[in-house]
Amino acid sequence: MEFVEYIKTPKVDSVTLHRPFYARVEGTLCLTGHHLILSSRKTNTEELWLLHSNIDAIEKKFVGSVGHLTIKCKNFMIIQLDIHGMEECLNIASSIEMLSNLSKVTLTYPFFYRPMSDALEDGWQAFLPESEFARVTGDEWRLSHVNKNFQVCPTYPQTVVVPKAVDDDCIMQAAAFRQGGRFPVLSYLHSPNGTVILRSGQPLPGPNGKRCKEDEKLVNSALGVGKRGYIIDTRSYNSAVNSRSKDFYLILFPPGGGFETEAHYPQWRRVHKPLDRFSNLQESLTKLMEACNKNTNSMDKWLGHLGASSWLSNVKEVLTTACLVAQCVDRESSSVLVHGSEGLDATLQITSLAQIILNPDCRTLRGFEALIEREWVQSGHPFASRCAKSCYAGSKLKCTGPVFLLFLDCVWQVIQQFQCSFEFNEQFLILLFENAYASQFGTFLCNNEHERQILKLSEKTQSLWTYVNRPQILEGYINPLYQPNSSVIWPSVAPQSLMLWSTLFLRWDMDNTSNDSTDKEIRKIQQNDKQLKTRAIQLRKQLSELQREALEKGLISE
Repeated sequence: MEFVEYIKTPKVDSVTLHRPFYARVEGTLCLTGHHLILSSRKTNTEELWLLHSNIDAIEKKFVGSVGHLTIKCKNFMIIQLDIHGMEECLNIASSIEMLSNLSKVTLTYPFFYRPMSDALEDGWQAFLPESEFARVTGDEWRLSHVNKNFQVCPTYPQTVVVPKAVDDDCIMQAAAFRQGGRFPVLSYLHSPNGTVILRSGQPLPGPNGKRCKEDEKLVNSALGVGKRGYIIDTRSYNSAVNSRSKDFYLILFPPGGGFETEAHYPQWRRVHKPLDRFSNLQESLTKLMEACNKNTNSMDKWLGHLGASSWLSNVKEVLTTACLVAQCVDRESSSVLVHGSEGLDATLQITSLAQIILNPDCRTLRGFEALIEREWVQSGHPFASRCAKSCYAGSKLKCTGPVFLLFLDCVWQVIQQFQCSFEFNEQFLILLFENAYASQFGTFLCNNEHERQILKLSEKTQSLWTYVNRPQILEGYINPLYQPNSSVIWPSVAPQSLMLWSTLFLRWDMDNTSNDSTDKEIRKIQQNDKQLKTRAIQLRKQLSELQREALEKGLISE
């Protein structure tokens, strides 16, 4: 179906736009296949471009012949359009609802977006597993192509890092014993002591306690001689036990789940750190944004609504578990295997945050990009399902959940405590959040690498990294306070140390004039700092030349 069939009324005049803290704008509203555009006739600077894919929900209200459309976006922005004429208003609302819920991925904007500038780097090739493996030190690990053509695990990349002591036949047997074929793979190697973080899906012993010797061999190969490790299970003990029951587990997954028993994995100690599933996180985010949008002058009521959302509690639990993993690796020199049920959500949160705590490279902008690509995009986090809707859509889709947003919030919390240890700023985190939900780039499309390859995203769309890594764009996401810190950082998870990310969750409900002036001052200081450094380099060169001339004339001795 062509876009023209979705658009019943392509243009409406005399539409009024209302936004918090902005003067109302009257202009012409136009609908294209991918954008809602409102342009003011009074001034050329007043213009709104809104991707249809960014629209989460739309509400209609009529007062006489004037229709009021309240548009709620996935990035939490809420705007109102006043449209004269009931028919025009209903047509616009109907078109927006259809265009914001396109079922075919190939009709979305990334397949039509054509950048105006030439690409300096192909972001699709920037963080390939082969290049990332070059960072791994030690002879105990190898690249495996056992998943070529995604025949073993549809949600893993075709190339993974596994113990050198285990052959591909053993890996295939182990994959059959893990949820979704997600066998244990290397997530991070801690070079100071050689310990590692692995991730996987849950094992499948089932109600009869079936075992798999190949899986046991694969898991034990990650340990050194005489070493012990920890298995961090992101489910409660009861949930893990119940998953072995066929009747219980058939509701959500194929039957036969479970956990690693001590009898079959004697070198490993299992620790349960229950984290909320994506569906619970969706409910938590909805309550959080309801609290943020409430007009109340009572601090007690506001704090009550905030606490009832449990969002900061989820932040605390995820950070606590990541710190536990980092402590096992760095302080106890013990390797860790992380998994929940599928290993697609909480598992990736924990392995990613642990690396940020342990590895200073992940705190650089380039290293953080590599982390997102390696641990989230290539590792099969289902962005298309989890980010299909946000907090305003209600429970229309059962697979949605702000798993990636919760991870970004946890990173923001750590940045607040170690502001000089991160090369990137919070605007970069907000950029990632917004592009995960609606984007002109193909990086976060689909649910896994297999789907991206089928649709040929690397050929038909541009990568977000191609755009971000252009020098003039990258400059806006650099933290001017950054000082490289090679140490392990240990964030506090005490309640008083965690804050609401107001510049994200409240950014459309507060006056950003002061923030804008602060940003300008920071950029001014940054520019002055660059000028001072340039002048210092020039003075050093002049001093060196004067010293050389003085030596030649014999005025001074070496």
